[in-house]
Amino acid sequence: MQTPRIGKELFTLLDGKVLEDKQHEAMMLLTVTEDQWPHIAMISVGEVVALDEGNLRLALWPGTTTTGNMIRTGKATLAVFTGGKAHYVRLSLEHLPALPEAKHVRERFAAHVVASREDSAQYADILTGVTVRLKEPESVIHRWKETVAELLM
Repeated sequence: MQTPRIGKELFTLLDGKVLEDKQHEAMMLLTVTEDQWPHIAMISVGEVVALDEGNLRLALWPGTTTTGNMIRTGKATLAVFTGGKAHYVRLSLEHLPALPEAKHVRERFAAHVVASREDSAQYADILTGVTVRLKEPESVIHRWKETVAELLM
């Protein structure tokens, strides 16, 4: 069943808090290229924050294929695997103006949840999605916290 809101579990993962405890979580961000092929990129909890269950903010590196696709189409799908479920979130995007005093230059987007679906199987448990190990956790988490703070501006 699709709904225009993410669930509380996904909201908690994306709330921008306690990033140290969420540093191993990675998600997939899907967009469509100019030649209509799906494009997949990874995104971290330091690049997306949930304002509430219907609205997110994203901060992406400038000049990437994903960023260009999002600017061009105004759409993306976020795929997250957490809590024994797969979460698929369709997003309608608004490209936000640059922050002149940003500590980390990013393309920022306001994302409205158009549809969200939780998926699980009765015959199997989803144990994990994409997990990562940060090479320099202290500096990365520090950058994430600054990026999340700027997304909330």
